[in-house]
Amino acid sequence: MKRIFDLVLAFIIALVFLVPFMLVWLAVYLTSKGPVIFWSDRVGRYNNIYKMPKFRTMLLSTPIVATHLLNDPKSYLTPIGSFLRKSSLDELPQLWNIIRGEMSFVGPRPALFNQYDLIALRTKAQVHKLLPGLTGWAQVKGRDKLSILQKVELDKAYMQRRSLWLDIKILCLTVMTLICRNDVSH
Repeated sequence: MKRIFDLVLAFIIALVFLVPFMLVWLAVYLTSKGPVIFWSDRVGRYNNIYKMPKFRTMLLSTPIVATHLLNDPKSYLTPIGSFLRKSSLDELPQLWNIIRGEMSFVGPRPALFNQYDLIALRTKAQVHKLLPGLTGWAQVKGRDKLSILQKVELDKAYMQRRSLWLDIKILCLTVMTLICRNDVSH
């Protein structure tokens, strides 16, 4: 049921956001040098690595580490990078991963391939068995303000309680978080 829900919602959102997708594409292209889409290696279900696309919000010279590990993350942002991140419009290309079955709308946010501490904690908690999500319980409960341990605990709580109704609740809370632009640090 979750897979059907993901596919139907992905196609609806793809249609609704087609024009904004094109506008963001153009804005990224016109405001910074380099590719419009940034493909990063992410950790998926059972710790398999897959390629995840995002609209590029960082300069090409940015080290490939979790943003919170950068000394001054804001100094690496493109001219529209902060807006794209705070609005989460940079995440739109991940619909591709949802359609391919590499991600779901709701689940733990995918770790970077080199976030070894997060990967180890999720594996220990068995959270690695879930498809990563475009949003998740941790995103609506604090997002960037949470420690890695807190995120894993919330991911584990989601895993134990997951249902279609919880997914719908998380999606609704995500929309509210985006409208209020809560808990985004950069």
